[in-house]
Amino acid sequence: MDIREILMQLRAGISQRQIARDQKLNRRTVKKYKGWAEEHGLLEGELPSLEELQALLDRTMPEPEPPQNVSTVEPYRRVVEQLVKEGVEVQAIYQRLAEKGFEEGTYMAVYRFVRRLKGQPLRATVRVERQPGEEGQVDFGYAGRMIDPESGKLRRSWAFVTPALAAQVQV
Repeated sequence: MDIREILMQLRAGISQRQIARDQKLNRRTVKKYKGWAEEHGLLEGELPSLEELQALLDRTMPEPEPPQNVSTVEPYRRVVEQLVKEGVEVQAIYQRLAEKGFEEGTYMAVYRFVRRLKGQPLRATVRVERQPGEEGQVDFGYAGRMIDPESGKLRRSWAFVTPALAAQVQV
């Protein structure tokens, strides 16, 4: 979800219903973010940077805790922390815990626990706005084998493809 895009659409007077449709969000989610933006004065004036918005979101609207607050892996925290510090893969950690009597939990519980220990990277979407004709985009890739007109032999071919051309090509 791109909070900046939601804020820009709210500022432009686009309806919550339309924003929900455009962003593929629930209308209640858009309503929640509109209330948050009004509370923090984000619908008027200059829009803060994405980093500032993300920090404000983290401080004022934290993610709700999952229904189960204590992991089944928690009793093995010290062992898991040590193994993570040693660079042991999650599957091997799971197997070592099973050897120590970890029967009530699953591999995914260990995976989530290790992921929380390591910390999650910041997930942010940044839109780069450009005027028409200001920037061109192309893809370069393998196009298959084609006959070389000079030698008559099959050769690997490579091609540049623009987004407009890619939309016309049916695979």
